[in-house]
Amino acid sequence: MEPTMVPIRAPELDVPYSFCSQPRSLLSRPKYREQSKAAETEKGPRRYGNIMIDPRVVRGNALSLRLLPESTQPSTPEVKKQRKAQKKLQSRKVTQEQIRPGTPEPVEGREHVHVQTELYLEEISDRIIEVDGECQTDEFLDRPPTPLFIPAKTGKDVATQIEEGELFDFDIEVKPILEVLIGKTVEQALLEVMEEEELAQLWSHQRAFAELRNAEFAELQRLEEQDRRIREEKERRRLEHLEKLRKQKETAEKVAARAFAQRYLADLIPSVFNNLHDRGFFYDPIERDIETEFLPWLMSEVEETLQKKVLGRMVLDSLIRMVVEKRLDEFSHPPPSDQTEAPAEEPGATDAAPQVSSEADAADQPVAEREQTDQPVAEE
Repeated sequence: MEPTMVPIRAPELDVPYSFCSQPRSLLSRPKYREQSKAAETEKGPRRYGNIMIDPRVVRGNALSLRLLPESTQPSTPEVKKQRKAQKKLQSRKVTQEQIRPGTPEPVEGREHVHVQTELYLEEISDRIIEVDGECQTDEFLDRPPTPLFIPAKTGKDVATQIEEGELFDFDIEVKPILEVLIGKTVEQALLEVMEEEELAQLWSHQRAFAELRNAEFAELQRLEEQDRRIREEKERRRLEHLEKLRKQKETAEKVAARAFAQRYLADLIPSVFNNLHDRGFFYDPIERDIETEFLPWLMSEVEETLQKKVLGRMVLDSLIRMVVEKRLDEFSHPPPSDQTEAPAEEPGATDAAPQVSSEADAADQPVAEREQTDQPVAEE
């Protein structure tokens, strides 16, 4: 920065004053920023002698804290540490405010109410307590008159002997003074009497006003109490009417439900009993026992007997088939040569038939015995 231009005394020259540096005109401000940069590079940076454009100059109170812009502040490691610490502190405060738990939401059916948490509780009422107070102030005293300026005495005092009656007559000169004193005294007395009368009237008006105010206040309290009783009575009557209507409605619903139930259940019981009877819920225990116990047992016994009869018939048929096949084999072979008498064979054939019949009777006899033995069981 160039040195400031300070005028100095130059007695050796013809001009009264001169400067350390010759005055010169400022360069014209360029229109565009690029041209200004080019001018600075060509002609060099412009430097002014005015220190008020320097950002390091403190304006205003020098004792107040002034922070330099970031471009002019020194970027030392200590300053960087302070900035980081400040940023961390601010971020920590923000996170604490966000994490700090607030008042939870009220549960259903409840709501938050503001309460006093101070050390000394204050009674909150709708009506402000009124208290009458009186005070009496002293009258303003008049400022005493400014004493006359009496210059200091100069010279010597001279005494003069005046005999009685030479200058004035006391009886004559005292009359106006007495008149003034008596007049002032009487006037002051009248003023005091008038003031006492006025105070008495004010007190009487005040007492009348207080009595009227107390009467109005008592009447107001009576009307408020009457209004409160009327409201309570009205609310009670309204609740009674609502309760009466509710009971009437409930009674009507009960009567209607009873009539509907009677009309609906009139045919319900017989139909229910008929359906139950048709479905077999009502039955004769003897008949049920016969159907469930005796008949299944009887059918099983009959089936077993029939199976035995079928088995006997099958055995009988197999025996008959065996006998018939044996006889067929015997008759199918030619007779031996030693038997020449044919008539003698016929009796043998006839004898075989009774034997076969006897064998058949013997085969049928066990079956008949079985039938005889099984017949009492079936009868049982």
